[in-house]
Amino acid sequence: MIPAHIYNDKKLFALEKERLFSRAWMFVAHESEIPQEGDYVVRRVLDDSFIIARDSHGDVRAMFNMCLHRGMQVCRVEMGNASNFRCPYHGWSYRNDGRLTGLPFHRDAYGGEEGFAKSGQTLLPAPNLASYNGLLFISMDPAAQPLADFLGDFGFYLDFYTKQSARGLQLRGPQRWRIKANWKIGAENFAGDMYHTPHTHASIVDIGLFREPKAQKRKDGATYWADRGGGTTYKLPPGSFEERMRYVGYPDDMISRIKELWTPRQRRVVGEDGFMISAATCFPNLSFVHNWPKLPGTNEVVPFISIRQWQPVSEHETEVCSWFAVDAAAPEEFQQNSYRAYLMCFGSTGMFEQDDVENWVSLTTTAGGSMARRLLLNSRMGLLADDRPVVEALPPESFHGPGRAQVGYNEYNQRELLKLWAAHLERPLAVSA
Repeated sequence: MIPAHIYNDKKLFALEKERLFSRAWMFVAHESEIPQEGDYVVRRVLDDSFIIARDSHGDVRAMFNMCLHRGMQVCRVEMGNASNFRCPYHGWSYRNDGRLTGLPFHRDAYGGEEGFAKSGQTLLPAPNLASYNGLLFISMDPAAQPLADFLGDFGFYLDFYTKQSARGLQLRGPQRWRIKANWKIGAENFAGDMYHTPHTHASIVDIGLFREPKAQKRKDGATYWADRGGGTTYKLPPGSFEERMRYVGYPDDMISRIKELWTPRQRRVVGEDGFMISAATCFPNLSFVHNWPKLPGTNEVVPFISIRQWQPVSEHETEVCSWFAVDAAAPEEFQQNSYRAYLMCFGSTGMFEQDDVENWVSLTTTAGGSMARRLLLNSRMGLLADDRPVVEALPPESFHGPGRAQVGYNEYNQRELLKLWAAHLERPLAVSA
């Protein structure tokens, strides 16, 4: 039973900033967004702005976007290519690896190197920066566990979205927009809410755009949870690995490259178990989509992948960042059609997006009132009165992925996500002596 006010509570949001987002690994960019030396994007982790750059030696850097002099944002452009960054306030300049290189009137104002040595001065680096299959993460905690350990077995499922050829992903975006909704709602929704799809998105089924949200299709799929994340799957028709991949629209040349990279165990989830990975959430606020709608005016089914982040603005507002992702080795026609499918379904004008946001805004608004503090929301789907599961977890021979998987409607994943959230909020930060 979940206190309704957690979706619109100012004090809880302050705790989230202090104890959750200051410690967890946060997605900030993908390496394909900064492919060349000097390329950069500016991203933020809540209130902190970072320059994510590939320096002149080809190394990826994450630098706090604040001048060492008077605190002005050094870079005010969202993306570009630069060998140096120059603060617009007083003209201090920095190399794209963060080193301070220029300072106007150095001798007159500071007495030169004797008064203020430029050597060794750099923009403040992010406490921790790491990559997984090209996904770049920051942790604000200098003592954070390694990213691979943080992800744990969820990395097995991340590969389905991020590892389709040796060339890796190519991202477009992000599209960014703000919604008057709490960030946790979107994260929970993508983590495992198969229950809403046949109802919230019924109109999409009715017009024949997307065949899979039908209630029976969703109920036959499995949800899975592994360490720091979980998601949903669809049950595929009988067939081999290749036949099932074709069913969702992948051409043969892409299937052959995928087979080379996915492990035998990953291929079994699709080819033997018959489950195709769909939406997922990596704790705390990074989500993925894999769907395969029909292109308008055709019977052609085309899959697309989207990466999205629920960036908190306040307890009742979220900035959504949505990227289109595609295998860089995919045929050009596939890339174009996949992008069309993505824009049709998700992104700022997507049909799924608009359906979802209407619900989330309503939930957040209602959670901000006084009555919400008297209400416990029922998050017990999939549990009997004595806490036994309505449906037992799938045995390893029926679902070859790690973690716990279960067929049928349930809210196991949402409960696991909120358990991680509560554990962070209940653990105070260490106090230095």
